[in-house]
Amino acid sequence: MGFLQNLKITLEMIKWEHSIFALPFALCGAMLAAGGLPAWHQLAWIIVAMVAARSAAMAFNRLADTSFDAANPRTSIRALPAGLLTLGFVSTFVLVSCGIFVLAASQLNRLTLMLSPVALAVVLLYSYSKRFTRFSHLFLGFALGIAPAAAWIAVRGSLDPRILLLTAAVTFWVGGFDVIYACQDYEFDRSHGLHSLPRHMGIHTALWIARSFHIAMLGLLVALVLVFGLGKLAVVGVIAVAALLAYEHSLVRHDDLSKLNAAFFTMNGVISVVFFLFIGADLLLRI
Repeated sequence: MGFLQNLKITLEMIKWEHSIFALPFALCGAMLAAGGLPAWHQLAWIIVAMVAARSAAMAFNRLADTSFDAANPRTSIRALPAGLLTLGFVSTFVLVSCGIFVLAASQLNRLTLMLSPVALAVVLLYSYSKRFTRFSHLFLGFALGIAPAAAWIAVRGSLDPRILLLTAAVTFWVGGFDVIYACQDYEFDRSHGLHSLPRHMGIHTALWIARSFHIAMLGLLVALVLVFGLGKLAVVGVIAVAALLAYEHSLVRHDDLSKLNAAFFTMNGVISVVFFLFIGADLLLRI
């Protein structure tokens, strides 16, 4: 199998197109830092850094979970357990993605370069959190949640505590939808000693916890609007996110997870893009 075919399978394995989940929130952080549009070279390198970091994290996650994926009927068809890719190729992909991330950080400013190993440690090591804590969902949330703070640093060269409201909001957002996603592996996690809120609390209670995480997210977004003095469009954006989250939760019940993929993949991509569009428009139009 040729290099290009292996690369194509790898990108499909890590669902490269789902970079859209965290990227809009990173762009929100960059625009809040700039008070509008950052310089084009900053935007370009932030996008490169985001895609590279997520690619490295997802591929590393597949490496770390290869044995579990092979044992789980839901994931046994993934590229590594199915033998479509070698461990060596995916490991090389992780290293190259990490290198591209560090290169992108070096093109932004000195602080982003200095913090790049810390960011990589966060996004890579969350893969092991399910082995020791039921709150692994929040570890994943934080791995994506650092994106807007990192983007702020990329633009300003320093950290403003106000942007941590968006970091916390993204952490609870991702944590909430990861709880929902983990419900489908309830039995597998129990039998293989993996930790998750559905496994420890039951699916019914876990879904209520996911709802509480998303309510916390909305509260943090309201605080973000107030602290930054954002306008009406930003408020509409928060309301739109609330409506989309309500619809997302209406798609899943403890006794019916048949629409889980729609709730997880489609709705969360829409939520992040919608929020970015309203925040971006608010900053640019000042309404």
